[in-house]
Amino acid sequence: MNSVEIKNLDLNFGAVKVLQNLNLDIKQGEFVVLLGSSGCGKSTLLNCIAGLLEVSGGQLFINGKNVTWSEPNERGIGMVFQSYALYPQMTVKGNLTFGLKNAKMPKDEIEKRVARAAEILQIEPLLDRKPAALSGGQRQRVAIGRALVRDVDVFLFDEPLSNLDAKLRADLRVEIKKLHQQLQNTMIYVTHDQIEAMTLADRIAIMKGGKIMQLGSPDEIYNRPQNLYVADFIGSPSMDFFEGHLENGVFTMGDIALPMADYEYANGPVSGPAIVGIRPEHILTGDQTAGAVTTQVTIDIVEPMGSDTLVYSSLNCKPLHIRMDGKAKVAAGETITIGFDPVSASLFDPTTEERI
Repeated sequence: MNSVEIKNLDLNFGAVKVLQNLNLDIKQGEFVVLLGSSGCGKSTLLNCIAGLLEVSGGQLFINGKNVTWSEPNERGIGMVFQSYALYPQMTVKGNLTFGLKNAKMPKDEIEKRVARAAEILQIEPLLDRKPAALSGGQRQRVAIGRALVRDVDVFLFDEPLSNLDAKLRADLRVEIKKLHQQLQNTMIYVTHDQIEAMTLADRIAIMKGGKIMQLGSPDEIYNRPQNLYVADFIGSPSMDFFEGHLENGVFTMGDIALPMADYEYANGPVSGPAIVGIRPEHILTGDQTAGAVTTQVTIDIVEPMGSDTLVYSSLNCKPLHIRMDGKAKVAAGETITIGFDPVSASLFDPTTEERI
C-alpha cells in the first residue's frame, strides 16, 4: 500500500513554475529522501505534502485519502523543521505536550505519549529543562519528539540536522535511522547532504528545477545514474567525464580504447559520440592495473584523508580525480600508471545527457 501518493503536482508562484507535473509514490513504512541543491524544489515539495503551501494543480493522497485541500492538522503528519522552533519559556515537557493539550487530549494519554517519546529519544532527564539549557543536538531531539507524540503515520523532516556540527550530525543521523527501524513509519526527509541521503534512505529522489531527475535506491543512484546531472551530483569528488566515440562496443577517447563488452547498456549498444563517466574510486592504480587498459598521468595535488588519499590530475585536458588507499606513497609532480574498469563506468549521450 502507498502511504503518500503525489499525482501530476504543479506549484506556481505567479508566472514562475516551481514544481512541474511531479509524480511520486511512497510505500508504507518507506524512508524516502528528497535530495538536491538549493532552489531545486525539495523543501517546497515537502511543504506541499504538509499542507503549508497551496498547490496549483494535481492531487496529494495520504494513506489513500485525498488531502489536496485539507488543512495541515487534518493530514495525519508530523513535521520537524530545520529550525528547532521550540517555545523558550516552556520546559521540554511543556513543548512536547503543548499541541496535545490544545487538541483536548486526555491527560493520561498525553503522559503516556510523552513518556514513550522521551524513552525512544533518550531525553527523559531533560523533561524539566528549558530549551536554553539544552545543546543543539538535544533541542533537535525535542523537536523530533514533538512530532513523535502526535502518533502519526507520516513524518516529514526538513533538513533537521543542517544547524548541527559534523559530529552531532553523524550521531543524530544514526538515531534517526534507529528511530525509523523501531517505528516503521513512513518518513520523507529533505537534505542537500549526500551522506545523509545515502545512509538514511530506502530510496532517493534527486531533484532539479522542480522535477525528479532520478528515483531509486542509494545503490542504483550511485552505480547506475540515469543522466549526467545525477552522475555529477552524487559523489565527492564527483565522477570524471571524458568525451569520446562509441563504435562496435569500444569507447575511444584520444589514444585510449575501452572495450565495453561487459557494460550494462540501458537500451542496447549504440554507435556515435558518447561521454564516459568514471568514479575516482573505480580508477585502478598499482597492482590493480594488471590486465586493464592503462595510461600514465602526472599528479598535480595530493590530499591525504586518513583512510584514503585523493589525487588530482588531468587526462585529455579534463580534470581527473583518483581515490587511492590512505597508505599510498605519492607526491605532486610524480607520474603514475592508472587503469580503467569499463564495467564500473557509465556512458551518456552528449545530446540528451541520458544514460546509454
